[in-house]
Amino acid sequence: MRTLAWFLGLILVALGAMAAFTFPLWLALYPRFGFPFHRVADRIGMLALALGFVLIARRLRLADRTSLGYGLRPALFLRELAIGFVMGAPMMALIIAVMVVLHLRQWKHGVALDAATFLTLARVGLLRGLAVALIEETFLRGAMYSGIARESGPRVAVGATAALYAVTHFVGQYHIPASAASWGSGLSMLAGALRAFGHPLEIGDAFLSLFAVGVALGMVRALTGHIAGCIGLHASWVWVITFVRETSLPNPASPLSFLLSSFDGVVGWLVLAWTLVLSLVLCRFYSRRALRSPLAG
Repeated sequence: MRTLAWFLGLILVALGAMAAFTFPLWLALYPRFGFPFHRVADRIGMLALALGFVLIARRLRLADRTSLGYGLRPALFLRELAIGFVMGAPMMALIIAVMVVLHLRQWKHGVALDAATFLTLARVGLLRGLAVALIEETFLRGAMYSGIARESGPRVAVGATAALYAVTHFVGQYHIPASAASWGSGLSMLAGALRAFGHPLEIGDAFLSLFAVGVALGMVRALTGHIAGCIGLHASWVWVITFVRETSLPNPASPLSFLLSSFDGVVGWLVLAWTLVLSLVLCRFYSRRALRSPLAG
């Protein structure tokens, strides 16, 4: 699969750029700006991905609106995005409520969810959710999906993008203090960022859960022909999770704590089971919607 190889290569190039160029750039910037080492690395990686994405999309003829998943007219796109968001928020909130009922998560000490805090979290979560969804869905369910589907069909495209979606969540942020930074810190940071893959059994439940989420989003893409619904669903899930992570912690004393992954205390076997149910609901909803009122680009 040529498209998959190109996108995997892009990710490897971005990781390589982070390892090779972070220290010299940090060395030039730190005396004046005091940027943390990991922040410089993040910006290098993001820039490499952005430039590479543009070049690959053009080379593979994926730079048009339809291939990127934006083939709908703007008004229709925003409507479908809003529908996805309105559907997604209660879906995620319901499984979070189950976690609370089962005492899988506990309230953070000292956190008071007053009006000001609620509004702040709502704003931050919404901005974060939209930013994450726009970037990831354009990359994965947009260009990458279109290229793979063109070569190998939609089923392979759904599976491949879901696998990469799951993998990227385990590339963690690794901090190196300024006092310890050296020419080898780029490689050390890269090894630290990828350390989760050294213990596959510890992240197995989280990986399967995230893979299932990726499949659900890929199914929506395949059924609709665009990524508006994917962005709406993805953004709403991140929005709800922002509230969860800022106000509660996993409860290791619960006898059912194994249902949540130690990776992040949210995904895991419980979310995997719930995602399988949601996939059926989403498939039925978007299949009927596509048959009832096909949307033109």
